[in-house]
Amino acid sequence: MQETTLLLNVFYLYIYMIQDIFTMKIYSSSQFRFLFFFSIILFATTTKAQNEAYSTVYNNEIADTTFVNLKDYSKDFIYDMKYATEDNFLKAKVYDCAECVLRYKTVKALVAANKEFMKNGCKIKIYDCYRPLSIQKKMWEIVSNPEYVADPKKGSIHNRGGAVDISLVNADGVELEMGTNFDFFGIQASHNYKKFPVSVLANRKYLKTVMIKNGFNSFDSEWWHYNLKTGLKDKVSNQTWKCD
Repeated sequence: MQETTLLLNVFYLYIYMIQDIFTMKIYSSSQFRFLFFFSIILFATTTKAQNEAYSTVYNNEIADTTFVNLKDYSKDFIYDMKYATEDNFLKAKVYDCAECVLRYKTVKALVAANKEFMKNGCKIKIYDCYRPLSIQKKMWEIVSNPEYVADPKKGSIHNRGGAVDISLVNADGVELEMGTNFDFFGIQASHNYKKFPVSVLANRKYLKTVMIKNGFNSFDSEWWHYNLKTGLKDKVSNQTWKCD
């Protein structure tokens, strides 16, 4: 603030001297040298200030790999965060609270997909999002089977903030029939299993089509699991979130 005030005062002096030149007042050579060098300084200072302003705007942008809470970017999702309850295949509550945290780029893609579902009267229902590595280790201690739980030594895309477990609900909040429950570990949960009514197959196909269109990949053995296409590039994280 003090630097700005000083600059303004000198600027006003500069204007005063310019006006005197045009009114034919006489100045010494040293005064003209001051006027010349101040013009250079004023130009450089103004340019620097403009560059700093642009830099400030850029630095305030959120990086795609930043962890954010989905609810801060959209109110249009339905939540049933299974691992914040005992209603899951582990039969244990492993999250302290039900929050959907993801990388910012994952949130943007998920919000875009949900907007498309909403055009047809549906919404995404969320079962799980980012999973800290410490939670992955806890799950592994309960069920040490790589068919059901990813080995924490390698980590999963859930641990990278790029995976979601989801389903769809209709305008009345009723979940669309997908053939099995979430976290059903059997052949029936596979996208390749076709022994379901046409309506179930259509629901799965609809979910898969829109998610892939918006930057996700499906997971063959789990109809509910979707990975952001660039999710594997990010590092495994153990960042946790605060509970209200």
